[in-house]
Amino acid sequence: MPMSTQTEPKLVTQIDFARAGQITPQMKEVAEREHRDPEYIRERVADGRIAIPANIVHIKKGMRAFGVGEGLSTKVNVNLGISGDKADAAEEWKKVKIAEDFGADAIMDLSNSGGAEAIMDLSNYGKTNTFRKQLIEMSPAMIGTVPMYDAIGYMEKPLVKLTKDDLFEVVRAHAEDGVDFMTIHCGINKSVTKTFKETGRLMNIVSRGGSLLFGWMEVTGNENPFYEFYDELLEICHEYDVTISLGDSCRPGCLYDSNDATETAEMIELGKLCKRAWAAGVQVMVEGPGHMALDEIAANMKLQKRLCHNAPFYVLGPLVTDIGVGYDHITAAIGG
Repeated sequence: MPMSTQTEPKLVTQIDFARAGQITPQMKEVAEREHRDPEYIRERVADGRIAIPANIVHIKKGMRAFGVGEGLSTKVNVNLGISGDKADAAEEWKKVKIAEDFGADAIMDLSNSGGAEAIMDLSNYGKTNTFRKQLIEMSPAMIGTVPMYDAIGYMEKPLVKLTKDDLFEVVRAHAEDGVDFMTIHCGINKSVTKTFKETGRLMNIVSRGGSLLFGWMEVTGNENPFYEFYDELLEICHEYDVTISLGDSCRPGCLYDSNDATETAEMIELGKLCKRAWAAGVQVMVEGPGHMALDEIAANMKLQKRLCHNAPFYVLGPLVTDIGVGYDHITAAIGG
């Protein structure tokens, strides 16, 4: 009988291993931390109810694994990063130290210019790669970024001159550096923007990354490249096991806009994108609402879980009042 020339698909991501029935060291670590059976973790990683953001590059640098999702403890994410108004990296390192001292779960680097569990780097000024690489090298926490924030500085182009290839080059650079999860606003497509224009809003689009993409789409007339070329994005994320945090561009910016047609239309799209990511062996989290009245939160959580097929929900608060500007840490604590 002739031997088959087909080779077994290479297992790269936590989902790949989970679906193959294999429990990874990261799953064991999460199980121990959460006081769960490793099989409990594996089963839920396999079907997308739990995500373990752990870039293969960051794993080699000694990161700690944390799980997000069903049946696990709520994780605390710290946002920090370099901006045009505040470009002092030393100040951001102080924030990292404070985050680790107080036990944050994730750190998100939101730079937009040149024991914690998670840190979000929101840097958006100048060349951000130096700060990002140092953060990944030095912190064992989950590290997240928003590539759209970095695109203008990275490519040294104005927003309207950015191409699809430019945007994907930034995503790949972040993946190669070892970023564990990326917020990417894939759900705001022409259909969603049509709903937004037809129904209107009090606060329009308040998501920074989402508004940048919306502006780019309006000026160029093109579809959102992260939506149109989503499969290509998934290939990059699968290669490094980057967890996609599907950004909610149309989250409500005030209580009046919560649960409106635009937010719901985008949430439906995000649910579809969850399934496509899982089919490609890519882990997913879904960003949750911003401003929302306290009595609406439970219903919104149930709706999101239904529409997004029980994917982990990465809530931005929710923020239960519109009069707490500058005090998100307090209003988010109330809503959370």
